[in-house]
Amino acid sequence: MLPVTIKDAAAALRDGSLTSTALTQQILDKATTLNPVLGAYVEITAEAALEQAAAADAALAAGDDTGPLQGIPLAIKDIIALEGAPTTANSRVLAPDWNGGLDAPVVSRLRDAGAVFVGKSTTSEFAIGLPDATKGFPVPHNPWNVEHTPAGSSSGTGIAVAAGLALGGLGTDTGGSVRSPAAVNGHTGLKVTFGRVPKSGVVPLGFSLDSIGPMARSAWDCAALLEVMAGYDPTDPNSAHQPVPPYTELLDGSVDGLRIALPMPYFFDHEQLDPEVHDAVLGAVKQLVGLGASSSEVELAHAAEAKDANHIILVAEAFAYHRNNLVNRWTDYGEHTRPTLARGAFYSAGDVAQAERFRRYFARQVAALLDEYDVIVTPSAPTPAERAAELTPSKRLQVPSFTGHWNLTGLPAVAVPVGFSTSGLPLSMQIVGKPFAEGTVLKVADALQRVSDWHVAVPTVNALAA
Repeated sequence: MLPVTIKDAAAALRDGSLTSTALTQQILDKATTLNPVLGAYVEITAEAALEQAAAADAALAAGDDTGPLQGIPLAIKDIIALEGAPTTANSRVLAPDWNGGLDAPVVSRLRDAGAVFVGKSTTSEFAIGLPDATKGFPVPHNPWNVEHTPAGSSSGTGIAVAAGLALGGLGTDTGGSVRSPAAVNGHTGLKVTFGRVPKSGVVPLGFSLDSIGPMARSAWDCAALLEVMAGYDPTDPNSAHQPVPPYTELLDGSVDGLRIALPMPYFFDHEQLDPEVHDAVLGAVKQLVGLGASSSEVELAHAAEAKDANHIILVAEAFAYHRNNLVNRWTDYGEHTRPTLARGAFYSAGDVAQAERFRRYFARQVAALLDEYDVIVTPSAPTPAERAAELTPSKRLQVPSFTGHWNLTGLPAVAVPVGFSTSGLPLSMQIVGKPFAEGTVLKVADALQRVSDWHVAVPTVNALAA
């Protein structure tokens, strides 16, 4: 049986019980078989992946060890440029040779670390639209039940990690697009501090909100990815001049003395919050308290307005990027994407200015709370994965979001599995930290994963056929 975590696979590559070539070939075989059912990949780059795997094996055999990602198969979201593969943003609008066919800096860093790229994973069109089967791109499905959504926009990477079609990968997050797929597909996904990872070579959605984050089975795996991904790059004007700590070394299993804030209004008492989600999150917090943490119920005022402010800024910035193409190529966009992007035209300059004013106010409120506590914990999503057939753009506006708040404030937040619903769908908790405190939120997630095994649960063939 193949390892399901990067950590275990890295150990197997080094003790000689596994080669990257064998690991990559088995994952490619599985991806080829299941991709027509799950829609995880737009393109599988099998030949290039096997060449990278062979190079990783040769390097390890020669004693050239570049770290735990060496020889590890990864998925790259199809709005992130990858040399040798088209970047389409799952759209008929973007030219496939976008970015000149070169790696994005974050991909170059993974390549230099010896990672193997299985292919380009599916995304919501331009990271914002719902799937439109008429445009010819794979329609993504949740591996725990294909009738349910895998969420977006980093759908394909989430599916690939959960179903074993990659051991990790890249997603992007503007309002929850790393954490939502991680939540409903049952693995770990980290939204980083704004500026922590350079995002040049990535098709933008919301210029002031976007981030690139690691998606993998465990907090340790995400930490290993982040160690390589993070750090300043001069090609990204928003890239932060911040040192990159050895994230994996910070994961010592201890949360003794950690102070957890539980913002009860909106996040825990919303009428649309599923009781199973509510109970699973508080049950996981109880486990952390048993490990030495403390928790307190608090109030974070105007959380509902924060969701709205994030949305207004997101669609306004997205409309600014797409305006000319929306005018000239309206029908080339998917049926759900074009009205969502066009919504940005209906917000006035005053609306956007007020949203930005609120953003600064809310960031101060959150900062004050994090002066007293180490992390904030909320559900990642209000419900388990919804039925895909029931999703519409208007419905998405009517449900609460627990993720966009942290894009609005630019803070790190990780989604971690905390159980399963009675219908067999994953449940998830979100851990939010201070600016550039990815090490803290990953440490909390890792401590929980040392006493639970939800993050390594794998959907079965029967579940895939359900």
